[in-house]
Amino acid sequence: MGTIYILWLRQVKKYFRTPSRIVGSLGQPLLFLLVFGFGFGSIFRQAGQGDYIQFLAPGIIMMSVLFTAVFSGIDLIWDRQFGFLKETMVAPVPRWRIMFGKTLGGATVASFQGVIVLVMSLFVGFKVYNLLMLPIAAIFVFLVAMLFTSLGIAIASKLEDMQGFQLIMNFLVMPIFFLSGALFPLQGLPKALELITRLDPLTYGVDGIRESLIGIGTFGIATDLLVVAVIAVILLGIGSYLFERIQA
Repeated sequence: MGTIYILWLRQVKKYFRTPSRIVGSLGQPLLFLLVFGFGFGSIFRQAGQGDYIQFLAPGIIMMSVLFTAVFSGIDLIWDRQFGFLKETMVAPVPRWRIMFGKTLGGATVASFQGVIVLVMSLFVGFKVYNLLMLPIAAIFVFLVAMLFTSLGIAIASKLEDMQGFQLIMNFLVMPIFFLSGALFPLQGLPKALELITRLDPLTYGVDGIRESLIGIGTFGIATDLLVVAVIAVILLGIGSYLFERIQA
């Protein structure tokens, strides 16, 4: 457990030591909240869907978690290039502990990023439907963070080039986000698009946190929680398997 704690603490410290990274990573969520929230708010209201900021904010929270979690895989490539990974791998501990410590650290950072975006959204008009459901929302945030941090580390375990990682991640991350229902309701979609959204794991994270925060959902909290938890465990296992075979 000591190895897991040390790696977790290293990831968290690295995040808080770079205030510019924190501020920079908040620019995109804030832009989405302001531009989409107020730009499409009147259209959303005219369509009888209510306040768009209320609908949008949970999706933007998950967007922030997604981007921060997935790109934590860059740290693994960075550690490999500068030799820190080799020093870590020679430690007399199972490699899965190293991977789990890095994943837990990345997920913690991504979760904290989601909390910051939630606080930001309160200043642009978002209101939490039921404060008693905040712990459930926090569970969804952390599970999604674990899921996509595991994905990022799994892919980084097979790559040595940072630019290649960024290209692959952009190819995956943008479709995952835009097809998750973060920006639009899932009801009334064409059948093909509806099928794709249901295959997107982020869809269930967005739906779960939206139902937790504003009481509006499609699949139900139990279904959302089950799907996100199962996929997170699967990706954690895949990430551990690939990390076991990494060449430092």
